Amino acid sequence: MTGTTPTQRQATEATERPEVVSLLAAGRLLGIGRTKAYRLAKAGEFPCRVLKIGGRYAVPVRGLRALLDPTTTGGDSRPSGQEGRP
Repeated sequence: MTGTTPTQRQATEATERPEVVSLLAAGRLLGIGRTKAYRLAKAGEFPCRVLKIGGRYAVPVRGLRALLDPTTTGGDSRPSGQEGRP
């Protein structure tokens, strides 16, 4: 086995703690419905950073946590260019 092969523990941790969640899951956590979540994401106005990967939207967990818990440090909660927006 080489040093680049993930161990079983690392593979399990990766599936237990994803780095991104779906737009719908993020919307549910924020109390935003499906239609509004997609509308906000498409307009670039979702409350935290949204990635478009192919035809799908993904929300980084780090930014979502920062938005939900302002005491958490180390994550940007807004897309670049929206720092001054409420």
